[in-house]
Amino acid sequence: MFKSLTTRIIATTIVLLVGGIFIYTFFNVRQQQSQLIDTARENTELLLHTVENSIYNTMHLGNVQDVSSILAMMGQHNQLVGVRIFHPHGVILRSSNPAEVGKVVGMDDYRLYLNPKHYGIFDLPPYGEVLSMVKPIYNEAACHTCHGSKAKVIGILNVDYSLYRTKMQMLTASRIFIASSVAITFFLSITISFILFKFVKKPLDSMTANMSRVENGDLSVRIDYRGTDDEIGKLINSFNSMVDRLEVTKKELEQYHFQQLERADRLAAIGEMAAGIAHEIKNPLAGISAAVSIIRDDMEPDDPRSGILKEVLQQVQRLDKTVNDLLFFGKPSVPELACIDISDIIEKTLKFASQHRGVKHIERQLEFAPGLPTVYADGKQMQQVFLNLILNAFQAMSEGGTLTISTSLSTRQGRDHVRIDVADTGSGIPPQIQEKIFTPFFTTKAQGTGLGLPICYKLINLHNGFFTVANNTPRGTIFTIELPACSVHDIEEVRRAHET
Repeated sequence: MFKSLTTRIIATTIVLLVGGIFIYTFFNVRQQQSQLIDTARENTELLLHTVENSIYNTMHLGNVQDVSSILAMMGQHNQLVGVRIFHPHGVILRSSNPAEVGKVVGMDDYRLYLNPKHYGIFDLPPYGEVLSMVKPIYNEAACHTCHGSKAKVIGILNVDYSLYRTKMQMLTASRIFIASSVAITFFLSITISFILFKFVKKPLDSMTANMSRVENGDLSVRIDYRGTDDEIGKLINSFNSMVDRLEVTKKELEQYHFQQLERADRLAAIGEMAAGIAHEIKNPLAGISAAVSIIRDDMEPDDPRSGILKEVLQQVQRLDKTVNDLLFFGKPSVPELACIDISDIIEKTLKFASQHRGVKHIERQLEFAPGLPTVYADGKQMQQVFLNLILNAFQAMSEGGTLTISTSLSTRQGRDHVRIDVADTGSGIPPQIQEKIFTPFFTTKAQGTGLGLPICYKLINLHNGFFTVANNTPRGTIFTIELPACSVHDIEEVRRAHET
């Protein structure tokens, strides 16, 4: 349930709301309790002054016996549980309860007399909590007739005010405030939940459902939302705009795909026609080459026509190579895969290619990593690939340079590969045509067919390898080939093939 963002927001909001209201309620109840206690203390203090004035007036008139009557009358107050006068030594002199006269006052009341505050709250069975307050009665000049002038304090007036009614008021107020806080919390929680569900969760759920439809390919989906100016509205507008662009892009891709299919069909037809033409041309070329060779052999060595026939033979051989490349590109032979040492293939190919004229000023470097695994490839086809790359490198360094062939171990798609880098220091390949060099019939050479690198690219793909090109540093070109290393599964396949 808490995986939902809306649920987490609602839960967090309610927790914060409850916590805030609880803290506010706690401090508010404490404040109300403090105010009620202060009110009770003020009432007690007022009663204390009233009793003190009554006693003072009575004793000033000489009616000492009326003091007990005043205390007894005050003791009849429903919230006063005790009114007394005790001696500074602690003996009760007058009391609203005649039975406690002559006894020692309670320790709690006596400590109040010693405390500068002269009031306190303590538990008095069976009355519960009471607010006790004391007020010293000082020996004034009018009192010297009866009490003499030696004692400074002739008595302590003590009033015990019951807090039962105050506690009941506090409890009632607390219950009302807590109940109202709970009601407010419940109302706000329901309101916030409704708002979040209506204006957040419902639009998000609708968007999620529609995104699933878009994911399944339905681009006719659009979401209607009234609150277009809020954040959810902006998000929905962005979603609708995205779907609009996806729909337009899909139509463009379908149109482009249809054009590509038409082009592929035309190219396939052209390829079939080219293969047929190549077959038709190959046999006459062989006959022309044989006939020209016979005629040339019958001529005298110093015959000027012999040079013309030699040029004819070279052009026939060039046409024959073009026809062979075209036939091979149209239908390359299936590779005979085996676990081979690629370093040995490279050494043999480089030795053969070095017989080519114009390589005297080219330095050749082999940098083979030790302990490389064998690769799962066709040795003859790999020799064809490396021969093409090496000859291209020689032609790019017609005025001299360095050819470097290095090997290393790499990893692609979780499988070990052997990486071969063929780098030259020639003029390099301009960046704008690097993407075109693997396109059939694209060439920058005057007499090239434009099929050499496309054939190499196709052969590497047939071996599940990778073929890339980049500019070398500081100058030249570097071709990178990555071939899959032999695994236990590959070795087992080779073994079964040999047994078959």
